[in-house]
Amino acid sequence: MENVMTWVQDTLSSYHYAAPMLFIFFHLIRPFLFVPVAFICITGGLIFGLTYGAIYSLIGVTLSSLIFYFLIRLTPALFERFHRLREKMFGRHQQLSFPQVLLLRVTPFIHFHLVSICLIEMTRNFKEYAKLSILSNVPLAVLYTSFGQWFQALHIHHVLVLLTSILVIFYMLRKKEIVMKWEDFFTPGLQK
Repeated sequence: MENVMTWVQDTLSSYHYAAPMLFIFFHLIRPFLFVPVAFICITGGLIFGLTYGAIYSLIGVTLSSLIFYFLIRLTPALFERFHRLREKMFGRHQQLSFPQVLLLRVTPFIHFHLVSICLIEMTRNFKEYAKLSILSNVPLAVLYTSFGQWFQALHIHHVLVLLTSILVIFYMLRKKEIVMKWEDFFTPGLQK
């Protein structure tokens, strides 16, 4: 792990202007590659360190959020799909507060742009959305980048133990009940 990090640091020092731009660009194409935001921010902490990694991650996720705002306004069908997903997860009439959005933003299993939809519904215009988006992206960038900085100091066997522990805890905390809806047994079209 230390050899890989040394190679990455040497490469970055020779291309010190291109590396941050490439990292920010990777944040922008991340949704198309289905890569989680947390993974990229952790990578930023590993490569650039806490300060620069957090700054570059904040720039990247904020630009991604702003591009998503304009993209979702241009494609109403996509907005409707995200809106239905938000209703399924949080309820039709549930309005989220900004602290709830902050918690959702740092939760790694919640889709990044689903939280952006919640922000769009909370705001009246682009200026408010941009402000709340930046404020909600700061904890995300700092938290996950600091994980990357912390992982850099760990040995590989510590990382494997940590990942195994997370998987075991995730499995143990799963929902252990199955909910079947009335419509699953009786379809309205077949009743006479």
